[in-house]
Amino acid sequence: MTADLRVAAVQLEPVLGDVEANLDRAERLARRAADEGAEVIVLPEFFTTGMAFVAQVGGGALPEDGPATEMLTRVASDKRVLVGGSFLCCGPDGDVRNAFLLAGPDGLIGRHDKDLPTMWENYFYIGGDDPGIIEAPSGLRIGVALCWEMMRSQTVHRLRGSVDLVLAGSGWWSIPHWRPRAVFRRWEAVNRERARRSVLDFAPLIGAPVAHASLCGPIACPLPGMPGRYRGEYEGPSVICDRDGDVLAERPAQSGPGVTAATVPTGAANPSREPGQNFWLRPRGSLPAFAWAYQGWLGRRAYASNLRVPKRATGPQTVRRWNA
Repeated sequence: MTADLRVAAVQLEPVLGDVEANLDRAERLARRAADEGAEVIVLPEFFTTGMAFVAQVGGGALPEDGPATEMLTRVASDKRVLVGGSFLCCGPDGDVRNAFLLAGPDGLIGRHDKDLPTMWENYFYIGGDDPGIIEAPSGLRIGVALCWEMMRSQTVHRLRGSVDLVLAGSGWWSIPHWRPRAVFRRWEAVNRERARRSVLDFAPLIGAPVAHASLCGPIACPLPGMPGRYRGEYEGPSVICDRDGDVLAERPAQSGPGVTAATVPTGAANPSREPGQNFWLRPRGSLPAFAWAYQGWLGRRAYASNLRVPKRATGPQTVRRWNA
């Protein structure tokens, strides 16, 4: 499908683990985007809870037919738009996944489960294996990529040349403000640019424009398996780019919550860049690579042993035996 669409990305500052407050904030911003002319609206990753290493986040997992889906379908129906975002979703099998749901005027259209949890996310959910392509009733083929999925070549291979538009969301963490300050400031500058370039460089690899919505605001929480605390913020930005990776609209995380929008020429094209043969599309940096390894190992063990929600889950669950 080839058409010009008005696309909006919602930037949200979450209250960690407070599902009701976050749903209210997300709905208000989504409705504002629709009132300003958006036809397709994307919410950030984890828009119902935020993401940090705290028990309230795990306790905010919702069923697929719960309040998050009700909000998405209500906005889509009331405003006659497409709207989607990801949240911790507990299924009838008792497992939790990071599920992106897309709703349209006539109800739920499709779903994508993030393939691999990132770092401490492993404490809260397991990965999925679907292709991440949702076909809207209009014939618009929408690809979905969540945060570090845009860092991995396997995401490129499943979407490349096959979608008209990519909807993306993230809750990317900053490098903590540790000593030596000068070293960590340099690492953070690189990390912030990496978060931005992961979106802009993704579009020419896929051959489709990307609309990316980000969480924003500060984060403070314990560190899994280590002394001390993490203090940082969600990186952002919320950005919309064309299929060549040229910026059409951008909202830095430092601008706080709000909406960024642009008119996007959609339609799959021959990708202008090749992904290469590596698993990672770009270097992660030494500290993120270390956190990926150790937090992933600890988180998978903890999830398997004591953090799974009960079978036949039907509502918000309380994380059991949390040891943070």
